[in-house]
Amino acid sequence: MSELTIPAELPREPRRPIAGNTSTRILKLLALVFMCCDHVGARLITNVIELRIIGRLAFPIYAWCLVVGFSYTRSVPKYALRLLAIGILSQPIYALVMNHDWLELNIFFELLIALLGLWAIREKVHASHIWGPILALILAQTVCGTVSYGWKGVLFIFLLYAAQDSRKALAAVMVAFCLFWGSASSTVTVAFGVHLSTLTRNAPWSSLLSPWCRLQAMSILAAPFILARFPKDIRMSSWVGYALYPAHLIVLWVVIHLLGA
Repeated sequence: MSELTIPAELPREPRRPIAGNTSTRILKLLALVFMCCDHVGARLITNVIELRIIGRLAFPIYAWCLVVGFSYTRSVPKYALRLLAIGILSQPIYALVMNHDWLELNIFFELLIALLGLWAIREKVHASHIWGPILALILAQTVCGTVSYGWKGVLFIFLLYAAQDSRKALAAVMVAFCLFWGSASSTVTVAFGVHLSTLTRNAPWSSLLSPWCRLQAMSILAAPFILARFPKDIRMSSWVGYALYPAHLIVLWVVIHLLGA
C-alpha cells in the first residue's frame, strides 16, 4: 500500500519532534494484516462485517507511517519514486482482485500525492505551501476518488503531519476526522456479537454513541497503534515491505480463482 518503513539511511533526528509511534515496520505489518481482512471481507466473506471493521484500521496506520517516513527520509524524490514503482507494479493485480477498472488506482498513488503535498508544504518554494496542498487535494480526488479515500485521505495525512509533535493533537485529529469520515458511511448495527442498536436506543447515549456506529468512524480503533510507543522496531528491508502489498493480492487472487468467487 505505501512506503511505510523509515528508510535505511536516517538523519540523526527528524526535522520536527514526533509524538506518536515511530516503529513503522511493526505498524506496516499490522496494517497489512488489517488490510488483508478488509479485502477478504470485500471479496470472499462479504457477510462478515467484522472483517470490514478491522480493515478500517489499515489506512490511518498507513497514513501515519507516511508522515513518519517523510519526517525521516533523506530523499523525498527517491521516496516518491519507490511509491510510484510499487503502485504501478501492484495496479494490474489490484484491478483483477478487487474487480476494479484498470484506471481505478490503488492506495499507493494516493499516498504518493500526499507525500508530494507534504513536500510542498515543508519546502515553501514559490509559495508551494499554499498551492501545493490545494493541488494535491484536487489531484487526489480526481485520480483516486473513485475507489480510494480521495481528498479526504490526503487531508487526513496533512492534519496528522501538522499534529505530529503532540499526542493530544494527534488524538484530536483522529477523533474529529473519524467522525467526519463516518458521517457518510453505512451504519453498523451488530459487531463482534454486540447489538449496537441497543446501545444507542435511549438518550443521552443515542446522540453520543450513534455517530460511532458507522463503518468508517470505526477507524478510530487505529488510534492506540498511532499514539503508543513500541519499545523496539523490527529489522526488515524496505523492499520486503514493498513486496508484501502485491504479494497479498496475488495470494488473494489465487484463493478467489480456486474458490470461483
